[in-house]
Amino acid sequence: MDEALLRSLTPSVLGILVRRGADFAAAEDAVQDALVEAVRVWPEDPPRDAKGWLVTVAWRRFLDATRADTARRRREDLVEEEPAAGPASAVDDTLRLYFLCAHPSLTPSSAVALTLRAVGGLTTRQIARAYLVPEATMAQRISRAKRTVSGVRFDRPGDVATVLRVLYLVFNEGYSGDVDLAAEAIRLTRQLAARVDHPEVAGLLALMLLHHARRAARTASDGSLVPLAEQDRSRWDTASIAEGVAILQAALARDRLGEFQAQAAVAALHADAPSAEDTDWVQIVEWYDELVRLTDNPVVRLNRAVAVGEADGPRAGLTALAALDDSLPRHTAAAAYLHERDGDLATAARLYAEAAHKAPDLAERDHLTRQAARLNARLGR
Repeated sequence: MDEALLRSLTPSVLGILVRRGADFAAAEDAVQDALVEAVRVWPEDPPRDAKGWLVTVAWRRFLDATRADTARRRREDLVEEEPAAGPASAVDDTLRLYFLCAHPSLTPSSAVALTLRAVGGLTTRQIARAYLVPEATMAQRISRAKRTVSGVRFDRPGDVATVLRVLYLVFNEGYSGDVDLAAEAIRLTRQLAARVDHPEVAGLLALMLLHHARRAARTASDGSLVPLAEQDRSRWDTASIAEGVAILQAALARDRLGEFQAQAAVAALHADAPSAEDTDWVQIVEWYDELVRLTDNPVVRLNRAVAVGEADGPRAGLTALAALDDSLPRHTAAAAYLHERDGDLATAARLYAEAAHKAPDLAERDHLTRQAARLNARLGR
């Protein structure tokens, strides 16, 4: 069974059913039924036209559901107009599905789940495992999302920024469960980049590739986090770095700077440095200045303060950090790092321990706890 083929065909099959008159929720259910049937039948009896087979089976499942649903009598006319079996349309509806799944009326979590289901071709069980939630919980989330968008017309203009935000959220979900959501986000963003000529789409793809290239070096053999400065750079994926840099350079050349291009530029400067000591922190601060101008995001300002501490010394970084709300995520950890750089080990140890209590996940908590223990050992505590 070629699972990749099934996933690649899912958006276009779904789009065909919607164009024939099925609403999104009913069409998506019918396509999922057809995929289950394909998994059962294809290993013994592979079709000559995989897409046409899926369209035929999904359409029949949709019609069966329509006939059985007496509350939807308005669709009975569709039964009389069933298209004849034959080659499926070559129209690719993937892009339309992106914009529908990223509809502004959906919550971010619902939009991500619906994108993975309808465009990514993942099953509810796979998405639930990736999010580490019960399958029933994820099924309810997807059902609510489908009800929300079921009445949305495909001819409404979409919002590229919303689609990119959803894909960025998918990427940041990481690598839990049996689905690598970071790799899945890269796959989906490649699809979007092939269909949308927009520098920010290219910027997001470059950002994902550059971050993903460092994945193998981010954790030690025991699962503990390895900070960027301590990573074994020989384990970085140089092919992904080269591709990301090339995509970014082409996007920047269009002189339409956006948030994802600026973030990718920061990632590229880290990737380009042969060692942590060779990092061009001055340029990184300049790119963070651009990001502050574009977003005025307090987390960006926090990252800029750390970069200032590297470029101009820890005292300058602490001064920049002092201007920010200390309730920001990872503010205490940043302060601990800069105090250590400044030689104030006692304050740094106390702040590392405090930051560990605020850490959002176990791996980060363990890392910060070890940092505090390391400094306390140096202080003879």
